[in-house]
Amino acid sequence: MEHRGLDAYGYFEREGSLGQVPAEFRGLVAAARARIGEAYGQRLHSAYLYGSVPRGSARYGRSDLDLLIALHHAPCDEDRDTTEVLARGLDEDFAEIDGAGILLYGKDRLLSEQERYDLGWFLACLCTPLLGADLAEHLPRYRPDGLLARETNGDLAELLPQVRDRIRAAATPEEYRRLCRGVSRHLVRTGFTLVMPRWGGWTSDLTESAEVFGQYYPERADQMCAAAAAALDPVADPAVLRSYVEDLGPWLADEYTARHGTKTPRPAG
Repeated sequence: MEHRGLDAYGYFEREGSLGQVPAEFRGLVAAARARIGEAYGQRLHSAYLYGSVPRGSARYGRSDLDLLIALHHAPCDEDRDTTEVLARGLDEDFAEIDGAGILLYGKDRLLSEQERYDLGWFLACLCTPLLGADLAEHLPRYRPDGLLARETNGDLAELLPQVRDRIRAAATPEEYRRLCRGVSRHLVRTGFTLVMPRWGGWTSDLTESAEVFGQYYPERADQMCAAAAAALDPVADPAVLRSYVEDLGPWLADEYTARHGTKTPRPAG
């Protein structure tokens, strides 16, 4: 029987591991570990890899490096500046990657009840420990249910106006390309979590995510598969981005709300 990313009891299996990091990315990962420890010192609680590098599917010179950093305290402006410098340095110093992205949170937020089915799930199921004590030990096990779907991606309607603003502000091919990659990814992952409880499993593979979505919404299958392709090989075409915010995005937001409801509001800041 196909296990679809779940164990024998129907719980998520944690994806990725340091052992799956491709050989050509191991030097990068070692450098990231050292630089994180040096940058944050005693402020650091733990650090994690996620995305294609720990899953073993990263492509040399085309994939980005994704990191989650947990501090002992809520991050301040100085911490965020440190993160920006760290990400820029990794991107500039390593030809292996096309960009580095770092998520930065205090450990209390990651372990909070409010984030139990969003950031908590993300850390426990999609992140690979890199440094420090693993916060996943304090989190529950998770199933691919409607509550998880709502709390992970039930905010697309709220995010679309921000995406429209970013598209209007973009001016260079590189800005359009980075937006294309980010927005395409978000739409494909939202499309997958829309159908995740019905499919009864998990995948982070964008191509597979689009294909699974298409099983339930064949009339939108071609659009979602195109978005998955653009996420992997982004284009500097404003028309692609406009189609997302004028057609696929609004439809997906309405369908998501109708099926799963809206994500629990978070306090400002």
